[in-house]
Amino acid sequence: MIKTSLSRAHRPSTSKIQAPHAAAHEGPTTNGPTTGASAVLDTAHVGDIKGAFGTILLDENSSPQSWKARLKTLLAIIGPGLIVMVGDNDAGAFGTYTQAGQNYGTSLLWTLVLLVPVLFVNQEMVLRLGAVTGVGHARLILERFGKFWGAFSVIDLFILNALTIVTEFIGISIGLSYLGVPQIPGVIVSALVVIGATSTGSFQRFERVCMVLVFGSLLLVPIFFMSSPDYGQIAHDFVVPGIPSGSSISDVTLLIIAIVGTTIAPWQLFFQQSYVIDKRITPRYMKYEKADLWIGIVIVVLGAGAIISFTAFTFAGKPEFGQFTDAGGVAQGLEKYVGHIAGILFALALIDASIIGAAAVGLSTSYALGDVLGLKHSLHRKVSEAKGFYAAFAGIILVSAIIVLIPGSPLGLLTVGVQVLAGVLLPSATLFLLLLCNDKQVMGPWVNGRAMNAFTSLVIAVLVILSVVLTTATLFPGIDGGTILTILGGGAVLVILAALVFAAFRIRARALGQVTQAPAVDRSERLTWRMPPIALLERPQLSLTRRVGLGVLWVYLIVAMILVIVRVVQLALGAA
Repeated sequence: MIKTSLSRAHRPSTSKIQAPHAAAHEGPTTNGPTTGASAVLDTAHVGDIKGAFGTILLDENSSPQSWKARLKTLLAIIGPGLIVMVGDNDAGAFGTYTQAGQNYGTSLLWTLVLLVPVLFVNQEMVLRLGAVTGVGHARLILERFGKFWGAFSVIDLFILNALTIVTEFIGISIGLSYLGVPQIPGVIVSALVVIGATSTGSFQRFERVCMVLVFGSLLLVPIFFMSSPDYGQIAHDFVVPGIPSGSSISDVTLLIIAIVGTTIAPWQLFFQQSYVIDKRITPRYMKYEKADLWIGIVIVVLGAGAIISFTAFTFAGKPEFGQFTDAGGVAQGLEKYVGHIAGILFALALIDASIIGAAAVGLSTSYALGDVLGLKHSLHRKVSEAKGFYAAFAGIILVSAIIVLIPGSPLGLLTVGVQVLAGVLLPSATLFLLLLCNDKQVMGPWVNGRAMNAFTSLVIAVLVILSVVLTTATLFPGIDGGTILTILGGGAVLVILAALVFAAFRIRARALGQVTQAPAVDRSERLTWRMPPIALLERPQLSLTRRVGLGVLWVYLIVAMILVIVRVVQLALGAA
């Protein structure tokens, strides 16, 4: 096993990163980020970093100065970004990407490139929050924005995650069916494997299992080469945006929104922040964790591109082109036109992706519940030491698996519900992420800069517009391309007007001397600064603009969720 360490000269002082027995959030001794107790809520979250590929010890003398030592440190840190990104290429992603390839060829590959900066900005803010605060996403929302938003974030996360895990077991069921494995025992065994891998009481063992699953995603590589891809066309469609000729604008737009929704999901924010904390990563390792995130983003984009591409070239010129059914149909098509081995590899890759997706989504739920309810919540703890944490995880996995096995379950409607609810909730999740990363009490020298804020605000605006389109299309399935383009155009105009109005008010306020220049952020202590205990933080003072914005967001979320639920119920009754 690879081990590296910090020298005493470069190691954070014990006043900033406490020994495990001193890291509890109760009983802070002083009111400052550099002398008080840590804000970490679970004492298991402090100590040696134990990764799949190595361990970083905090109490040895050698300092990682050479490139070999830095490589060892990177290998020990790798995990959170890689797992969250590979877990994102789950069953839902397989369905969306294969639909894009079978129905429209490689013409939508460019959408993946556009998602890269969005993925990085969102997940970089999350890993920064985790490393700096030592407190999970749900708990920070609860403490900084009140019980309502804290409860809302956990409840909607629980519902959405449960539905998402159902889709993971749908993927497992499809893969097993193709391989000729009976559905009931296969799904049950898969659920037990997920629960067993998570409940060993060893963070390191769990991460090693995840890395095996990450390597399992490489099963997509031989399928790509077996499909006789046109590399020139793939390169062109990756960098040159275009809409498939002769296709329905509404169908293509909704599929693009689905690609966005399946690539960027609320559970990712909660999972990565908590996983970074559970791995005991501190600000000192931020550059290594960013490298881990970039590796994960590259893998997720290449994996998605491979799925779209080999599906496109498999069905090009065939009767099934443009007639997507589900991932099972893709596996059969691969067997028919590429070979039986290709079909088997695809089914195995689908099962592999669904298992890692179920584990990550389930953990994001139990982490959030542990944070908010005050339960011991760490993979470093044995089951007997964190019964509630593991019970929540096992419960959501088993219930989701059972739903898939119930005859007549509206699995198609559940899949639709996941896509729409994720689209509705993602803008709010990103908004709270942005607000937290601008909270100086929470982030200190790690607060966002202006460029980050501007880009993230633009991302939120785009996500809101796409969310409105997706919700509208769910409520009114017959919506045409003209109406969708009108919503997109109208939303863009509103965003521009809002930006101009905001800029005008800022300029006027500065001219009247109503805006004081914020003091420059001292970033010299970034490597050792961590958030003080939450009880010592001053309550945030929300401006009128932010209060109005949160109120509008609340109304939108409630109305949109009610309308979506009503529509799904109508579809279920109509299909009954």
